[in-house]
Amino acid sequence: MSDRLSVFKTYKLYVGGKFPRSESGRVYEVTDAKGKWLANAPQSSRKDARDAVVAARKAFGGWSGATAYNRGQVLYRVAEMLEGRREQFVREVADAEGLSKSKAAAVVDATIDRWVWYAGWTDKIAQVVGGANPVAGPFFNLSSPEPTGVVAVLAPQESSFLGLVSVVAPVIATGNTAVVVASEKAPLPALSLGEVLATSDVPGGVVNVLSGRTAEIATPLAAHQDVNAIDLAGADEALAKELEIAAADNLKRVLRPQPVDYSETPGTDRMTAFLETKTVWHPTGSLGASGSSY
Repeated sequence: MSDRLSVFKTYKLYVGGKFPRSESGRVYEVTDAKGKWLANAPQSSRKDARDAVVAARKAFGGWSGATAYNRGQVLYRVAEMLEGRREQFVREVADAEGLSKSKAAAVVDATIDRWVWYAGWTDKIAQVVGGANPVAGPFFNLSSPEPTGVVAVLAPQESSFLGLVSVVAPVIATGNTAVVVASEKAPLPALSLGEVLATSDVPGGVVNVLSGRTAEIATPLAAHQDVNAIDLAGADEALAKELEIAAADNLKRVLRPQPVDYSETPGTDRMTAFLETKTVWHPTGSLGASGSSY
């Protein structure tokens, strides 16, 4: 029996529900913790970043307009698909982070659980951060959360999968769309996540995944006038300061980098960071001749 040729995986970007190569045609070498070559990942350009923003904006109306319950179903479906490809992600996480197979399996299991956790929050967060406000006068006064819009997310550099999902899932759970810049040194799990999203119920453009040099991609995203917010989780101190200044031009919401243990159960902070509050006043009216009201 003759030896077979090795069939290497071609990693691509995930933009607008499709898998383009980088517009520039560039790639860069990705190695494991010991310096062994794993793959050539696309090196995104500024044009790729702009294309991803266009795709995210196009998807925003449909995604933000979906019911919260439906978004929960969609996120749960992602967890189902990840479960089915568990072994692939165990291998990729082990290579990316230099972990043993058993430790990588624990990370992947925690990541799948994290998707399920956020899936359960989609139709509950409004009860936590919204509600009826007591006012003086015959009015209903109701506050309800609404998504901010297109959010640029710099994924954590060290946590290639659990950290990635921990910053992406809360953004889309609340109805935003995302442009994700994967970990520069360990982008492969993020690019594979794009394949999972494409075969789940997540509409194209809701999540867009770019790989390459973090500073090169993040700079145009921070200055982009159609990006409404940015999560700087994967930026170092110097880059974060530079991006925060650029983001001020169109008053973006900015979530600054902070020490996070991604293995811990998350709170609601990352969901509320990218929500706006809409308050509506409505007259209560009268219930009858007696003058009683609600």
